[in-house]
Amino acid sequence: MHATIGVISDTHGLLRNEACKILQGCDLIIHAGDICGREIITVLQSMQRAVFVLGNMDRVYPDAAIQKTEVVEFADKRFYVLHDLYTLNLDPAAAGLDAVIHGHTHLPDIIMKNGVLYLNPGSIGPKRRGRPVSMALIHIADGSMQPEILSFEK
Repeated sequence: MHATIGVISDTHGLLRNEACKILQGCDLIIHAGDICGREIITVLQSMQRAVFVLGNMDRVYPDAAIQKTEVVEFADKRFYVLHDLYTLNLDPAAAGLDAVIHGHTHLPDIIMKNGVLYLNPGSIGPKRRGRPVSMALIHIADGSMQPEILSFEK
C-alpha cells in the first residue's frame, strides 16, 4: 500500500493556499492543534479524511467532537496525536504506536526513538519569532514510513 499523510499544526486561524494544494493530494490529513478557527476544520474536512486535536489556544468545537488526543489507525500504522509533547502520558512503544504527532513549539522536528517516529510539522500558520513556516508529509510504502518536512518562505 502506498499512502501519504499531510501533517500540519499551529495554523492559528491561517490556512495557507500552498499548504492546501499539497494537502489536497494526501490520503489523510492530521492537524496537531491550535486550529483557531472553525472554518479551517470545514475546509480540511472537505478535502479528505481529516483528524484534529485541540491545542492550548483552541476553544471547544462541540459540533466537530475534537478531543485533546487521538489514536489514528491508517495504512497499517498507529499514530498518537496530541498538541504538546510534554503532556504525553504513555509509553508509545509499549502501547504499540508507530508514531507520535505533535505541535505546539512551532519548530519542525523528526526524531526516531525506541522504534517510534516523533514528528512535529512546525507551524503552517502566521510566522512567529523568526521560526520557519512548515508542514510535514509522511509517505507510507511497503510497511515503512518516510517523514518529510516542507518549508515555506513566508
